[in-house]
Amino acid sequence: MAVRLRNSNRNDYKLLRLRDAHSCINQRVNIIAIVLEFGLPRTTRGTDRCCTLRLIDETHHQTGMSVNIFTQNAESLPHVTAAGDIIQLSNVTLKTHLKEVNAVFYKNSSSFALYKGKGDDHDFVPYQVYSKVFLRDDDKMRINILRKWLVNFQMPADSSDFPMLREIKEGHFNLAGKILHCWEALKDNWFVYVWDGTDTPPNAITSMLEDEINHPLPLQLESLPLPRDVLCTLPTVGSILRIAFELPIEKNHLDVLKSGKWAQFINIHLKVYAGLWYGVFTAHSKLRHTPNEDRLIIECQRLYDDRILLKSGNMPVGSIPQSIDSLPESLCITKVNHDRVRHLTLMDVLTHSEVTAKFKCVVRVVAATPYQAEKFCTPAGKYMMRLTLEDPTARIHAFVVDEDGETLFDGYPGSANVKSKLNRLLGVTECDDSVVANDRPRNPPWVSVCIKSYYVLKTDVWGSRNFRIFDTKIVDSPKQ
Repeated sequence: MAVRLRNSNRNDYKLLRLRDAHSCINQRVNIIAIVLEFGLPRTTRGTDRCCTLRLIDETHHQTGMSVNIFTQNAESLPHVTAAGDIIQLSNVTLKTHLKEVNAVFYKNSSSFALYKGKGDDHDFVPYQVYSKVFLRDDDKMRINILRKWLVNFQMPADSSDFPMLREIKEGHFNLAGKILHCWEALKDNWFVYVWDGTDTPPNAITSMLEDEINHPLPLQLESLPLPRDVLCTLPTVGSILRIAFELPIEKNHLDVLKSGKWAQFINIHLKVYAGLWYGVFTAHSKLRHTPNEDRLIIECQRLYDDRILLKSGNMPVGSIPQSIDSLPESLCITKVNHDRVRHLTLMDVLTHSEVTAKFKCVVRVVAATPYQAEKFCTPAGKYMMRLTLEDPTARIHAFVVDEDGETLFDGYPGSANVKSKLNRLLGVTECDDSVVANDRPRNPPWVSVCIKSYYVLKTDVWGSRNFRIFDTKIVDSPKQ
């Protein structure tokens, strides 16, 4: 429904600043304000759909004021295209809840119009309208005042309120990150890919090693990996956090999540599944207006720029020493034959432009199959096993085959010795000479390995691309 422009200044019309809301409890008011935060649609206890916005203006921007909007369906709810857009609310009722003033939008008596937060002085065409909205001269003046104020506005926020990905823990937190991509992995099953240039902390692995054949650790949270053309557009340094949605979501409500834009996610539920971090956008989560000039964003970008200038910038920051090559050999579990080659990430491996190539990476070995000592070799006596490698950027399978196994385990030292060396890679605790604690959570160590990629089918070189460990040796433990 189109907005109606009206130039008259009727005496019974009053436009409320947010700071004056406390004096108008239980009254119907008109408000024009900036959308600072907004949640996604949810179903009420009845049949209506509801969403919550948090509004600010120049008179009340420390905490803002929330407005609960009720309509008959999700399509009628505000489809805010960018946090920082402007909303005009008519005939909303002010209430108090837990000593906080908020507004309630009723579907049968209230109305709204949404305007771009960034616009020229003559742009008053709303991009969404619900019911009848009248735009007066005072309203247009108010919109322009808010647009000009928003240009230099920064939400006061302590950096501790927005931990970086390298600092996250399980629980509910705020996050600031760059939106890289939105993908519908399955029908109505959406993921948002968020990055800030830092590495998520490594997690303990709780799966039983004997279960790897029947219940292997997943390589990613999605049921299918991202298409290669999308994967190759993503950063290769720094973790990419997947954010899923607790409630069903329609594609048009994801329009605000534009790739390449930074956003602040409020009250995201962070979890771990099979050792992989992910976030959940719940009914209580919101998105916040985040200009590229925001202090948090500038700091994230500065830290990333400083990181990639370092020789060790591709290595897991905070997980291992900055210069693994300088460590005494006795403290390194593995030794590689390419000491002068720069370490790359597993995302570098996955997105490399050539099918066949060689790499050196710092990884954790989080799973192996087979794990039974008597199955390490084929009937012909050749090594054949598959390792699952991870770093902060990705997980891959890498095979240990034939002469590469001879290099890795220093020949054929016997099943017991091979299994003991593999346990060191996997972080398995050996209680004594006869007992191995396979049922305890494992924290595999960071090790340096050489990986080469190859293809199996000439007719599908990318689809049949695999990886192998080569030129990597597990050194004897100090006690040996």
